[in-house]
Amino acid sequence: MENLHLIITIAFIHLLGAMSPGPDFVMCVRNSLMYSRRTGVFTALGFGLGVAVQVTYLIAGIAVVVARSLTLFTMIRYFGATYLLYMGIRSIAARSFGLDMSPEKAKKDISPLNALWVGFLTNISNPKATLFFLGLFTVVMRPGTPRSILVVAGIIMVVETVMWFSFVAHFLNQKYVRSLVDRFQGYFNLIFGVLLILTSLWIAFFS
Repeated sequence: MENLHLIITIAFIHLLGAMSPGPDFVMCVRNSLMYSRRTGVFTALGFGLGVAVQVTYLIAGIAVVVARSLTLFTMIRYFGATYLLYMGIRSIAARSFGLDMSPEKAKKDISPLNALWVGFLTNISNPKATLFFLGLFTVVMRPGTPRSILVVAGIIMVVETVMWFSFVAHFLNQKYVRSLVDRFQGYFNLIFGVLLILTSLWIAFFS
């Protein structure tokens, strides 16, 4: 039951992070609107590959830290909670993604491999994504947590990433929703920001 709770917690926080404003979202929207729904989906697959790489080396690295220094692990854990709080505040403070939703001239589509590579580089080169995963794992895992549980959680995060951004690609590829996204994005920022702040406070003081 405890392991199930851990997996659900990681999956929930990660989904909030994926839905929050960031480079991945901007790139997914850009490729979906500028090129095609297919390009948006392959960009999402690239994000998933980036998440898989980051989760893999973070699981291995954190396991070493836990084994060698519980004090250091605790410090990193609270740093992660602070960063999640920071992300929530930044989300609330954000006013605009700076996206140009105006109609553009038709552009030649890029190949699926190119879209996959763009998505992968966007995710893997974002230092905030690395810090997010570091904070996510260190604030919820405990010494002695089975590696298999973290692997399962990592797979779930990859699947969540691909499914969420594929949904974004399908949804935003319709012309009539472009203006709605721009009009209500401030409310989205507020909702996700508040949820991240509440989650980080709960983890810091009650977990």
